[in-house]
Amino acid sequence: MPHIYSQARKQYENDGDGIRLQKLLAQAGFGSRRKCEEMITDGRVEVDGELVTELGTRVDPKRQQVRVDGSRIRLNPRHITLALNKPRKVLSTMDDPKGRYTLRDIVGDKYERIFHMGRLDYDSEGLILMTNDGELSQHVMHPKYEVEKTYIATLEGHMSGTVCRRLVRTGVQLDDGWIKLDHCSIIDSNRDQTIVKAVLHSGRNRIVRRIFGAIGFPVKRLVRTQIGPIKLGDIKSGSYRVLSQDEVRALSKEVGL
Repeated sequence: MPHIYSQARKQYENDGDGIRLQKLLAQAGFGSRRKCEEMITDGRVEVDGELVTELGTRVDPKRQQVRVDGSRIRLNPRHITLALNKPRKVLSTMDDPKGRYTLRDIVGDKYERIFHMGRLDYDSEGLILMTNDGELSQHVMHPKYEVEKTYIATLEGHMSGTVCRRLVRTGVQLDDGWIKLDHCSIIDSNRDQTIVKAVLHSGRNRIVRRIFGAIGFPVKRLVRTQIGPIKLGDIKSGSYRVLSQDEVRALSKEVGL
């Protein structure tokens, strides 16, 4: 239960520094200034763990933590988070001494100190998240949070729904231990190939290829379509887009920020 915003905070809010809380919420994408004022008076906003209900409160977005309905707002205007569609034959790195194509060839040098959150292998395609927010990156990649990832895999051979269900129910044993899918469904199949949707939390190296390869269905094509709440959508291969404030908030909430 958060405490009501304490008298000790009054000095800061009266000294003319910072930004009015309702203006900050509006800039963060929570709606009009009036709507943000209603959120404050309705008791939905906390600053540094203390409930704020008075309009006119000022905050320093660089030093203070603001939450709406328990979810933290990412406030640093210098932070940027991208969703990128990695093509095949592109390395999930920013530099390569051999001169092969990397993520830097797609995003360029426009964003300072930006780096990727996780990887896709050289022959895989799809969604990679990138950011210059170190805290967000650490949480997204930390095994503790096990962010759910969705893939569309094209497999060699005809795989039955029974096998798909078994991968969810009992899983398969790999060299580094047992692994199960969270979800597996067949999208299309014929005698020569099967297209499946696979969802799992594990971030082990080449895990999707190893799972299906272990049961005799080598992966011909692999596309990651979603990471947590962030979807690949209609981003063209070799392109990217900047995530909205709502998307960054949803991703932050997913990883405990």
